[in-house]
Amino acid sequence: MEVITLLEKLETFKIVYETQNFSKAAELLFVSQPTVSAHIKQLEEELNTQLFIRNGRMNISATPQAHLLYQRGLNLLDDWQHLYQEIQQGTQQLVPCRIGVSHTFAIYLLPDLLMRLYTRFPHIQFQVEMMNSAAVLHAVEQHELDLGIIEKPLSAATVERYPLMSDQLVLAGDPAVGPWLVREQSSGVYYYMKRYLEEQNIQTPILQIANNEMIVALLKKGFGCSIISARAAGDVPHEDLGERYRRQFYLVKRTRDSYKEFAACASFIRQWQEE
Repeated sequence: MEVITLLEKLETFKIVYETQNFSKAAELLFVSQPTVSAHIKQLEEELNTQLFIRNGRMNISATPQAHLLYQRGLNLLDDWQHLYQEIQQGTQQLVPCRIGVSHTFAIYLLPDLLMRLYTRFPHIQFQVEMMNSAAVLHAVEQHELDLGIIEKPLSAATVERYPLMSDQLVLAGDPAVGPWLVREQSSGVYYYMKRYLEEQNIQTPILQIANNEMIVALLKKGFGCSIISARAAGDVPHEDLGERYRRQFYLVKRTRDSYKEFAACASFIRQWQEE
């Protein structure tokens, strides 16, 4: 008879909780649906509680006990992952730290910060992903990232947020010519772009482009106009939009972090300032 470890059952529980579907969880775990059901059943028996309410063949909903196990179980899985890495790799080997960074910060500020982190923490292997602010926060919350830097004041119950530095937004390009180059709704700058267009009662043609560098490249070629960071404007003709269009960059980390070096990295980032 196959012995299923607690960690395996917790990993199965995590995927079932997030997908709210046994079949989808089985696909993601590359196992059969009966295997998923068996893992959950054994976990429920060990905890002497019901974790999911079955609503027909496909739909399930999590119980309050499942919500609690999910929050605490992610920390347990994280603890084990870091402990396993330390044991397997040894104290002299690199420990991975996953950092998610929103677009503007990644392009114009992260290179200097990353060089300083590399020098300050030689035993950590930094892995960087660039994504929009909402995706960064969600990934940190779900333990898919260890640290994040975002451009919107987003929050989550298990995530701490710290202000890092301000970022002045400007109107770049010629609004009289257009078209307006607009980031996707989940991006950090979209809120300010939407505010400006509404304040100016602008309804001219809009191109949505989910990439900051592409917008800047088009502006440099004299095509379009947009609200962008002053750091990105360079020699593109632009107008400072003042205090109301000054935003903050934020560091986000989980409230409880199992690996002390990540807390040290977070502290270093909070103290770092652009020179």
